Amino acid sequence: MDNLLDLPRAEAEQRLARAMHEAGEPEYRARQVADRLWRNPAPIFGDMTELPVSLRERLTSTFSIPRLQLDTRQRSSDGTEKFLFRLDDGEGIETVAIPEQNRLTLCISSQAGCALQCAFCATGAMGFARNLRPFEIAGQVRELILLGLKPTNIVFMGMGEPLMNWKAVDVALSLLNDPGALGIGARHITVSTVGVLPGIQALAARSEQFRLALSIHAPTDALRQQLMPINTKYPLAEVIDAAKTFVRRVTFEYVLLGGVNDAESHAVQLAALARACGAFVNLIPLHPGGALGFTPSTPKATRAFMGTLRKRGVEVAIRKSRGIDISAACGQLRVERLGRRSPRGAEQNRDVHVA
Repeated sequence: MDNLLDLPRAEAEQRLARAMHEAGEPEYRARQVADRLWRNPAPIFGDMTELPVSLRERLTSTFSIPRLQLDTRQRSSDGTEKFLFRLDDGEGIETVAIPEQNRLTLCISSQAGCALQCAFCATGAMGFARNLRPFEIAGQVRELILLGLKPTNIVFMGMGEPLMNWKAVDVALSLLNDPGALGIGARHITVSTVGVLPGIQALAARSEQFRLALSIHAPTDALRQQLMPINTKYPLAEVIDAAKTFVRRVTFEYVLLGGVNDAESHAVQLAALARACGAFVNLIPLHPGGALGFTPSTPKATRAFMGTLRKRGVEVAIRKSRGIDISAACGQLRVERLGRRSPRGAEQNRDVHVA
């Protein structure tokens, strides 16, 4: 059966239109059903009560609109919620909902696990399983809508490297942004990457104003290589060059690791990189749940680091730590519930789909 949730809205509606024609149904029925895929999602065809029973039965036997099974839901005292979804093959992925005033940001996953083995990341420690399909990526948003949540912002900062799953992420971006699907503005959708250059180029080639965040985490190749093995393939200088050519303003993500990358000299070096491409810097306190032997920078060191950046003309903010009292570090809940695999390096990932 055709999975309608794996298709862009227009293509799904075309397939529905052919099915309606074959069934002798009026043309408008295709639009009715397409609207219930994402814009006003129905859990199953049987819940589309505006349709005749016979048509609902026909749709059920012809197409599929698969669900993600909610395994675990945790709520923090600060309002942050974390969800673990179980996939058909038993894999698990995480989604985090972060409320802030009138916004609700969803942090979504693009892979089950991750092959990059960043030294401070719980997802990298769990090993890589597979890429997610479009319906499993955008479907995280769909499931939370079905739970009554109304997201305003989306960030690809959950499990996995989105630009190493470009074929699926490309479709998912369309589903997220299309007014006939989830209808979230492109400027409210951020793709975070370690610096996968073909993917950055593909994202830049799209006409929508999607935002790009670069995981920097160290201001020199020597230190970045220790923390992020992918730096061998995509060195820091090439990542910065890509940021310079990206049409929209880029954000640098920088996790502060006590005694590792939080010295004044590191801040001076990072400032030079940020100024070179006009980047905004997001300083991220290390979540203790996913520390993997690292220590969070002290508040004093964090403030000093931010001050050094500002003195050098760099716009900077400190991201507020959320979900401290739940398993909110990326990958932490998945590891607690489903265990680890032997880590695999990026070069061993045979399921990588770069642009």
